[in-house]
Amino acid sequence: MLQCHMHFDIFTLFPGIFESPLRESMLKRAIDSGLLEVQLHNIRDYAEGRHQVTDDYPYGGGGGMVMKPEPVFSAVETVLGFEMSSAMRNEAEAAVRQPNSEIPIILLTPQGRPFNQQLAFELAGYDRVALICGRYEGFDERIREHLATDEISIGDYVLTGGELAALVILDAVIRLRPGVLGDPTGAVDDSHAGGLLEYPHYTRPPEFRGWQVPEVLLSGNHAKVERWRREQALRRTWLRRPELLERAELTDSERAFLQQLSQKE
Repeated sequence: MLQCHMHFDIFTLFPGIFESPLRESMLKRAIDSGLLEVQLHNIRDYAEGRHQVTDDYPYGGGGGMVMKPEPVFSAVETVLGFEMSSAMRNEAEAAVRQPNSEIPIILLTPQGRPFNQQLAFELAGYDRVALICGRYEGFDERIREHLATDEISIGDYVLTGGELAALVILDAVIRLRPGVLGDPTGAVDDSHAGGLLEYPHYTRPPEFRGWQVPEVLLSGNHAKVERWRREQALRRTWLRRPELLERAELTDSERAFLQQLSQKE
């Protein structure tokens, strides 16, 4: 399988937040192996004036500060090497769902479309992605309207800034690229990858404090193991996230299995 590297440009006021996560575990291995490149761009470096101000009071009053448009535009346009006109932005928006056709410029905001496994697969189709991390009360709306090509939220809650959201997206996306995980099929079996929650896992010892590993997993019968795992994934999804079953691709026998679960309830 062809392995090629993926490039992330992350625009932030606090690049130090990324230092430790990028030096650990899977992200470090992906960087060391050349499969991942992350460039951190300090938005403050692109602010004009002696004090390099990146925020100001909101027009119309209200609490909090708002990120100014000039340094954000300057940072993104300088790094990506273009000035985004309205026509270019419309083209980028049209291409955002066509992998490798453009560089998505993603605003991390609670107002964005929800991040999920399907969206992670979508972004993994690009070779380069730009993430803009917000701070303070929010962005000047002109950043949203005339610079970003997409907006993503990692959940219905508010964080202090977009840096943690950027790390979540970075981690979820890069593990889907060929060669990043040690197990080539690891991402395929993950929760949500196939529309269901993942089945239970067990390892040695076969008995711990009187709790036994299911006998089927010790049987050596691969067909029975696969069937058990699928049924356990169905059962766990039915118990915890039943709404996911509405979109999952199920066989007639799997639907019958779910019907049996419902009858036992």
